[in-house]
Amino acid sequence: MLSGMNVFLPINQLIPIHGVVQFFNNAMRSYLLRKHIRMAMCIPFTFGACVGAAAMVYLLLQLHPNQSLQLLLLLSLVGYTIFKPKHMPQLIIKDRNFIFVGILTGAFGVLAGAIDPLLGAFFYRDDLAKEEVVANKSVMQLVTHLTKIPAFITMGFAFEEHLPLIALLSIVAILSTSLGVFCLGKINRSFFKKLMWWALLFAFVHLIYKLIELNIS
Repeated sequence: MLSGMNVFLPINQLIPIHGVVQFFNNAMRSYLLRKHIRMAMCIPFTFGACVGAAAMVYLLLQLHPNQSLQLLLLLSLVGYTIFKPKHMPQLIIKDRNFIFVGILTGAFGVLAGAIDPLLGAFFYRDDLAKEEVVANKSVMQLVTHLTKIPAFITMGFAFEEHLPLIALLSIVAILSTSLGVFCLGKINRSFFKKLMWWALLFAFVHLIYKLIELNIS
């Protein structure tokens, strides 16, 4: 979604509008898969995401950090997930330690917009059912995108000027999510993991492109 919207919107509008649309998108997905949500995982993440977003707003207003470093760190994490040898361990962490994932995700969400590659690296694991992966990742994305609204208001973005576009994209996202959850119940776990691997690979290539683009400009 972020890549597609990037064709039509300048970067200063792209990340905040994308955040609001993704909030509604993930809210719908979380509702449809609510019985698979693990609160022991999502509550620590929520606290961490709020801390990370607030810290990144402060840094952006005061220090103007280099985005290249953030992209390199995310590239390393996603690259490890999709290219690691079979004998290397998966990124499986305890539920309570998702507070640290929340801090990283909250900060990166404000800075770069797309958080799915980061979260995907922590959900590409064999101990979760495909419904648990989608449900809990959706809750975490919902929380992270919600933190962007006060963050970008603080930095001066006027959401009310873009309400028609936000409403249209949100309606389409909600309808697409309903279709996606229906399809999720029809595919097997092996095929789901293959789809997730290819999605992470696409994100990895896109991150390389964004890093090159950032350093050229």
